[in-house]
Amino acid sequence: MEYVSTRGGTRAVDFEGALFSGYAPDGGLFMPQHIPSLDRDTLQRWSSLSYPELVKELCSLFVPAKLVPRNALNELIDRAFSRFRHKNVVHLSRLKDGLNILELWHGVTYAFKDLSLSCTGQFLQYFLEKKQKHVNILVGTSGDTGSSAIESVRGQKNVDIFVLLPKGLCTQIQELQMTTVIEDNVHVFAAHGNSDEIDEPIKELFADVDFAGKYHLMSLNSVNWSRIMVQIAHYFYAYFQCTPSLDATPLPMVEIVVPTGGGGNITAGCIAQKMGLPIRLITVVNSNDIIHRTVQHGDFSLAESVKATLASAMDIQEPYNVERILWLLSGSDSRLIKTLMEQFSISKRLKLPDDLHRKLSQTLGSCSASDEDIVRAMRRCWEENQYLLCPHSAVAAHYHYSQPHSIPRCCLAPASAAKFQDALLRAGLVPQIPPEITALTAMETRSTPLEQGQDWAQVLRGRIEAVAQQW
Repeated sequence: MEYVSTRGGTRAVDFEGALFSGYAPDGGLFMPQHIPSLDRDTLQRWSSLSYPELVKELCSLFVPAKLVPRNALNELIDRAFSRFRHKNVVHLSRLKDGLNILELWHGVTYAFKDLSLSCTGQFLQYFLEKKQKHVNILVGTSGDTGSSAIESVRGQKNVDIFVLLPKGLCTQIQELQMTTVIEDNVHVFAAHGNSDEIDEPIKELFADVDFAGKYHLMSLNSVNWSRIMVQIAHYFYAYFQCTPSLDATPLPMVEIVVPTGGGGNITAGCIAQKMGLPIRLITVVNSNDIIHRTVQHGDFSLAESVKATLASAMDIQEPYNVERILWLLSGSDSRLIKTLMEQFSISKRLKLPDDLHRKLSQTLGSCSASDEDIVRAMRRCWEENQYLLCPHSAVAAHYHYSQPHSIPRCCLAPASAAKFQDALLRAGLVPQIPPEITALTAMETRSTPLEQGQDWAQVLRGRIEAVAQQW
């Protein structure tokens, strides 16, 4: 299994090469050269597996045993999930009106990113220990990625992590989950800008190939293939939990509704679909609706500005993983993807070719939700079930409540409602706060401010160089 850039300008790499990369050197994203296809017998055999067992089976298809022997792979994944609070790691709540909520948030930071990042952290450690190597991880976060990434590598001697968060645009809890981690290898920057502005200095440093190579830069955003790979398991688990039968021919469809920000999770869904899983995918967004406009009209163009919404982790205008989806649907046409993405990079506007738009709209359905829609869904779910949704999960629930369904449907829940007290209060609901989260407010914090007008890329360079001198 080799990995190629979506833009075709870089030699193929193995899983280790993709793991330790951010963007590919040509500006593209790494994807497997070949997507394995699963037959009916495999799906039936997998249908009784637990979530961790599904992760192991799926990862073994993309990580050759010569790189990571299967026994070692199994141990790494078991270790990754050892800190999860739920005995099944993830949990399906079956609520009234056919609302199935797959809770992906039982990890340390109460967010779905703990699932993929805990595994990715273990994969990193495996190769770093083997090669006695040190890396510098650069992460931009709109809320949950930063804390999950920090938890996956905190205290590790051969990793330093540099996290940029948008000051005042995360919830207080999300910010504290990052700034209260006082470890020598954790460096948090509080930037006075939005999520897209935070991505710019990170892209600039990765584009400086000499600097990125000298300081062993890598990313743990969903730019990193490893995160996409682990997330494929969400779809298999959701399908097996919700399908009425595996005896029918053809296999029954299940609709999976995916709250979408940067697009990593929905990309994993597209790959699961391509592997042969009979699912219908719905990507749901907040008022920052570029993905919705792309699916409906082929219009991959920036709005005038990012809108601050209750579902703050989805306040993203440039969902970079759309490039991976377009590459998949174009039949791996890297020349076309390079042309389209370079055009978008220059003008921030892109009209998809008709054929590609048709394939996209056949692959994905889409919906956008306003803050009012989010609040209504949160209230209804509580009134009918005494079940609290986070605002991101409520975007999926809004779709469920507004769209009738004839086949089983599963809504992915990316975060615990406990992280979004302000949204709950706005919906007139009472937050239920776990003691670990309450304790954050009394803890020491540490971060470096990044002000408007500063050269953020230069500040980052300076810190990375200073840290490297200590090695």
